[in-house]
Amino acid sequence: MTSGPDHSPFSSAFSGEGPRTGVVLSHGFTGSPHGLRAWAQAFAAAGFAVRMPLLPGHGTTWQELARTRWQQWHGALDDAFLELDAECDQVFAAGLSMGGTLALRVAATRPVAGVLLVNPGLVIDDPRAPLAGLLKLVLKSTPSIGNDILKAGVDEGAYARTPVAAAHELNKMFKDTVRLLPRVTAPVQVYRSTVDHVVSDASMDVLRRGLSHAQLEVVRLENSYHVATLDNDADRIFEGSVDFIRRVLQITAASPARSGQEVRGEQA
Repeated sequence: MTSGPDHSPFSSAFSGEGPRTGVVLSHGFTGSPHGLRAWAQAFAAAGFAVRMPLLPGHGTTWQELARTRWQQWHGALDDAFLELDAECDQVFAAGLSMGGTLALRVAATRPVAGVLLVNPGLVIDDPRAPLAGLLKLVLKSTPSIGNDILKAGVDEGAYARTPVAAAHELNKMFKDTVRLLPRVTAPVQVYRSTVDHVVSDASMDVLRRGLSHAQLEVVRLENSYHVATLDNDADRIFEGSVDFIRRVLQITAASPARSGQEVRGEQA
């Protein structure tokens, strides 16, 4: 008998050498920490302190998610950041999909050292999105957006339905976060799948335009769909993001006054 997805939060203490470094992670919309657990464990294995909360309305039922507001999702990740910030010298923010949006919000409002994103969302392409505030009154849910994974036999444990009311909240959060992007000054690394059936390249276009004061590095993933942290390129994400953190720490140690320099690059 196999166990189901583990929706519980993840936490670890700093166990490395050098500056005390933390990483706060956020899962995506209708998902749970299950989809990022291996990523969080990779950070912990590297010696970083880690906090990955279960966002309000997630890991239970889609009906409960329908009763939450986007400020509650942001508040959960912000609280996790503050917890780490109280015990670490620097904290990085990371996230998948909507979790990437939340990581960017934290980076725009808190002193993060760097940002790590996997297929971040900033735009809902569905033409019904502007009408979600009205649709939620007559249409409670739509089909699931979960399990966009190329690797066979993998289940991210997302909800079987997507609550329209929560999608309306998501759209509002996307719009509010876009206006904050110019405030992000920490370096940003994005892992972007070449095939993603959930988040289109419109979100990447918005991200590139909005990050006017931050270094942006994009790593292309050729063998994964949207939930890349559970897909064929997962190990590449885990190893590359740990390396990114170490590179940022080295640069910070060498030139602590450096900030806001814009460098654009993409890796195949």
